[in-house]
This record gives sequence, structure tokens and C-alpha cells, in this order.
Amino acid sequence: MREMPEAKLVVVQTFAEQWEAELAKSALNGACIEAFIQSDSLGGIGPHIALATGGYKLLVREEDVAAARGVLEPPKKRA
Repeated sequence: MREMPEAKLVVVQTFAEQWEAELAKSALNGACIEAFIQSDSLGGIGPHIALATGGYKLLVREEDVAAARGVLEPPKKRA
């Protein structure tokens, strides 16, 4: 894992389930956007605590927010 230069991280989306956050992180990584998941689940033994403390937060660098939202948002329906 490479060291990340100091950057401001921004929450782009929050999830109730860890697998959802991991899936979204994978999609961002596939688009060459580095992403991180922040949660408080006591090392995985207390997932209910993560939900009580705001869920699983998906973070990206501030400069990647627009691109990340473009990856995570579903395509718009055509009329």
C-alpha cells in the first residue's frame, strides 16, 4: 500500500451495511479513485455499533468528489 500525501478526505456516501461500502469502494478503485471506509464496528465484532454511529462512511480526496459521485450515482433514465 502506498503512502498517501496529506489530503482532505470527504464523505461521498454512507452505507448501512459493510458489504455495500466495500462494493462502492471497489467500483471507485476500478475507476482509479482511491477510497477509504470509515466505521466504528469494534474491529468487525460489533457491526450494529457502526450503524448506531452513522454507518459505513465512504471517503475520497476532496479533488475526487465529483468523479466519485459520477461513478456511484445510477445512470439517468432517458425519456
